[in-house]
Amino acid sequence: MQQKFTDRHAAGKALAAQLGQIVKAPYPLVLGLPRGGVPVAREIALALHGELDVLVVRKLGIPHFPEVAMGAIASGNARVVNQQIVDFYRVTAEDFQKVEKREQQELQRREQAYRDGRALPDVTDRTVIVVDDGIATGATMEAAVLALRTLNPARLIIAVPVSSTDGSTRLRYQADRFVCLQTPAEFYAVGQWYHDFPQTTDEEVRQLLAASAKRKTP
Repeated sequence: MQQKFTDRHAAGKALAAQLGQIVKAPYPLVLGLPRGGVPVAREIALALHGELDVLVVRKLGIPHFPEVAMGAIASGNARVVNQQIVDFYRVTAEDFQKVEKREQQELQRREQAYRDGRALPDVTDRTVIVVDDGIATGATMEAAVLALRTLNPARLIIAVPVSSTDGSTRLRYQADRFVCLQTPAEFYAVGQWYHDFPQTTDEEVRQLLAASAKRKTP
């Protein structure tokens, strides 16, 4: 029988226990997807003596069909283009640039809100754990992973407390390791699997990142 998590912090601690058996690299980079993934990621970073940060990711949706991703951009100037989708929907270079410019502005706004202009830590040749509080469709996490691949991490791990079966199937082979504690058959929403699931605020994200930054790095 599937069990609900008390809250995001409890879910993060449960994930950390499993990740501790998998991740042996010193000082891994733990990236939470804002906003709900950051409290989960914080517990993992603490347990694994890693570095906590946030990965802001923006899907580049097809004009008039924004749910269809033709690419993605993310923190660290990561950029992915799905040329097959661009060609199939006959997206012009001008239309693509308009979408990318709009999403880049939103990404920069969020980066400023969370990091105060601080750059994403160097991902190259590091073990990177990408964390969210749960996966429904998997679209956002997929975009994050595809974008991170362009930054050449040594090992890329997806870690979530709970996922739909469709989301799990979609993401299982996108990273070097997919760690998910629960994949319930009856999945309607991520919040369904938490007793306490308040909206994570921008201020909470900033506080968690600030507290992590004060910890001594190796």
